[in-house]
Amino acid sequence: MDDVRTSADWMAAALDSSGYQADFSPHSLRAVERFMTEQSSSGRAAANGLLATGLGARLFGLGCYVGETIRLSLGGVWAGGDADPASESDVAVRLSGGSVIWPVQRVVKRFQNGPEDSLVVYGVSLGLDLRPHAAPPGDAKPRMGLFRRRGD
Repeated sequence: MDDVRTSADWMAAALDSSGYQADFSPHSLRAVERFMTEQSSSGRAAANGLLATGLGARLFGLGCYVGETIRLSLGGVWAGGDADPASESDVAVRLSGGSVIWPVQRVVKRFQNGPEDSLVVYGVSLGLDLRPHAAPPGDAKPRMGLFRRRGD
């Protein structure tokens, strides 16, 4: 499960450097949703956007970030994925209340289906408090940031 935390941390840094608040707070799922809206549409990455290259790794990283954000807020442990690297999308979070969620699969669904699979609604349905707050200083217009330096 080291890959999950490493990917979540990498994605948080990449999102932050591109103008999206990614501090693992429940409210940061709003920034991830905004990222998905601005960088993709119904299963297609925006041309020359931040998902235009390295799509699989970036969706995995986003899923890890979403899962880690939920896990830190609600308690739980990561499960699965270590035995078969090809099954990265099958990593799950077993929440402290007993529920099991698959955040990487949810991010892929959000990419494919658009806002109807909103990550904000996902977080709220799990019990996170995502009420709007004043926009944090780092929630400005996106820049290319770390995504460009990744070597994709």
